[in-house]
Amino acid sequence: MFGLGFPELLLILVIVVLIFGVGRIPELGKGLGEGIRNFRKGLKGEENEKKP
Repeated sequence: MFGLGFPELLLILVIVVLIFGVGRIPELGKGLGEGIRNFRKGLKGEENEKKP
């Protein structure tokens, strides 16, 4: 995975916690999940929209 091992991932996690704080991490995860979900919907096309 991009040449990242456990020590590198742990360091990234510590930096994220220091920058955003523990309380905002769930909000960031939720926003990231919604963004990925919307991106996948966009790739599928306009299936869910009403057609005239």
